[in-house]
Amino acid sequence: MASFLKFHALSTFLAVIIIFLSCTPLALAKCEAESENGCHDKAESMKLKVIAIVVILVASMIGVCLPLFSRLMPALRPDRDYFTVVKAFASGVILATGYMHVLPDSFNDLTSDCLPENPWKKFPFTTFVAMLSAVMTLMVDSFAMSIYKKHCAKASVVDASDGARLENGNVQIENFGHGHHHPLEKNETSSQLLRHRVIAQVLELGIIVHSVVIGIGMGASDNKCTIRSLIAALCFHQMFEGMGLGGSILQAEYKLKMKATMAFFFSTTTPLGIVVGIGLSRVYSETSPTSLIVVGLLNACSAGLLNYMALVDLLAAEFMGPKLQTNMKLQAWSYIAVLFGAGFMSLMAKWA
Repeated sequence: MASFLKFHALSTFLAVIIIFLSCTPLALAKCEAESENGCHDKAESMKLKVIAIVVILVASMIGVCLPLFSRLMPALRPDRDYFTVVKAFASGVILATGYMHVLPDSFNDLTSDCLPENPWKKFPFTTFVAMLSAVMTLMVDSFAMSIYKKHCAKASVVDASDGARLENGNVQIENFGHGHHHPLEKNETSSQLLRHRVIAQVLELGIIVHSVVIGIGMGASDNKCTIRSLIAALCFHQMFEGMGLGGSILQAEYKLKMKATMAFFFSTTTPLGIVVGIGLSRVYSETSPTSLIVVGLLNACSAGLLNYMALVDLLAAEFMGPKLQTNMKLQAWSYIAVLFGAGFMSLMAKWA
């Protein structure tokens, strides 16, 4: 688990370093597409960026922590119907984030007029990278489950052999059906728990990559009109996306330290990106060919990951599970929640 947290940190700072390195030759590779207008005001933009750091951090913390405090709010416990509906809403938000926010941004970057026609307009790099990202996510999901199931199979053999106890000189086989959990039941429970943990970690990885890109873009911009509209949109975006991630973290049944660490990573990534963007604002150009390529490919990768996680690991797993399959009323309300979440986040695409 510690190694995966290191991977989280490494991936975040790797994205920052890549964009930083891509900014060094920008003075020689600027696109002339940028135009100045009344919205460009460095002093006013800086004030808005400071406000954005604070309010986005607070909104992110509220969103990701709400499901984690289910002890104080019994309605948000994973076994409650209300939690299922809220998680469906948050899953719709994550699905729309991938399709309506991240994927179009990647298309815009990789098909920009600032890039040469060959090869960027000769091949659909956005969908290609998104497809590879989805397949890679499936591979991580699949291999993690396979490795753990092999481990559980070996453990069950050991448990079965340990069931033979020597009592009064006679070998007695313990009855797992009385007072003991059957190894198969334990393995099934452990396998489901592992799946929740893989989902939570891979989902956070995709969100972190996307959040770094968003933060750097906002921090490097001097357009006060754009920043002003982004603040409100990103607050709602981070809050509801955080609720989806928080629900996955809650189901993963981590200890307090791990929950706090994952919540910290999610909450601070976008503000950190804004800070880095402010530092790079003198050399960073959103229309630089190198910057467009790096950001576009990162967004495409994030889109494929988020779309796979939302459809396969969150929505399909929930709606095909026994809880919703045996409760048509709850299933209907969950579908309504998904549509509301996806529709709300789709509407946010008008501003962010």
